[in-house]
Amino acid sequence: MWIRIKWYLNKIFIYNNMKCPYCLENFIADWTKTVIGSDSEGEWYVSFCNCSNEKCEKLIVELENTKRVNVGGLPVRKTKSILVLPKAISRSPLSSDVPDIFAQDYLEACLVLADSSKASAALSRRCLQSLLENVAKVKKDNLNNEIEEVLGNNSLPSFLSKPLDAVRNIGNFAVHPIKSTNTGEIVDVEPEEAEWLLDVLEGLFDFYFVQPALIQKKKDELNQKLRDAGKPEMQ
Repeated sequence: MWIRIKWYLNKIFIYNNMKCPYCLENFIADWTKTVIGSDSEGEWYVSFCNCSNEKCEKLIVELENTKRVNVGGLPVRKTKSILVLPKAISRSPLSSDVPDIFAQDYLEACLVLADSSKASAALSRRCLQSLLENVAKVKKDNLNNEIEEVLGNNSLPSFLSKPLDAVRNIGNFAVHPIKSTNTGEIVDVEPEEAEWLLDVLEGLFDFYFVQPALIQKKKDELNQKLRDAGKPEMQ
């Protein structure tokens, strides 16, 4: 009897609406929360559930810590959660139209983000520089000047040029010039810098690879219809 009661005390079932960190779809999470111990930091729990999306159904695990602290002389329970599995929330799936040379650095930057924003930002800066040099065809220089050249030739729409310009400000290149001269160097990052770099890369990937591939596909389909109808193709 005591064993059964102890099991119920240690396992708490919680239901809440959340976004799956794998597939990014909303679902009602059926969490199982288990007490695993306590120490000077407070009580520790492990919470887990499976995504209810039939195309996903992956396991999600969180480590939770609850500590009693005094706020204004009153006892308050302070809780923090750490996503254990997966290590980080997924970003939008990367299109297969993005070449491996860029996709590999980007995906690795996503994977290490939860453990080291410094390493993630370094990978993203290196990927960004390679993208500007090999696709935007800027003159090889430091990243700051390469961004300046892309912005100066007006080859990007404003919704991409402004975030790209902000890379230098958010990264505080003036104080940390090594981010520009040695893009792969692991150095201190500013708040949200690593995430911003990933957002900028996603936008540039869409502009340089995804949209052109989509337009080409539609053009090929139209030309096939024109050929079948005995009409001249669209050039």
